[in-house]
Amino acid sequence: MKKKVLIADDTALIREMIKNALGTEEYQIVGEAVTGLEAVDMYKEKKPDLMVLDINMPKMNGIDALSAVIAYDSNAKVIMCSDQKYEGMIVMAIKKGAKDFIVKPFTTSDVLYAVKKAFEEEEE
Repeated sequence: MKKKVLIADDTALIREMIKNALGTEEYQIVGEAVTGLEAVDMYKEKKPDLMVLDINMPKMNGIDALSAVIAYDSNAKVIMCSDQKYEGMIVMAIKKGAKDFIVKPFTTSDVLYAVKKAFEEEEE
């Protein structure tokens, strides 16, 4: 059965790159959010197995969206995505419950590594 993934990033190109990286038989993209608020609402509606969440987003930043998702589902698997300049926020996100982070610019293997790592944790 495919793992359901929600992608939340305000940049269409980044969403497309993540979709392409996960475009295998293992993963099904169940939604794409453009704002932090939309990401939280979509998480509740779609109940994905994993969410890839950008830190710098309109209407609600990724840290606040992460907090809202974790408050709703303490077992949520969220991987943060951001560029290097938000390094302090990435550390904060990990402390708030993010499973991992992907630094932009990223490669397909960066995305796959972080996603597989997040799912491996549940098997341990």
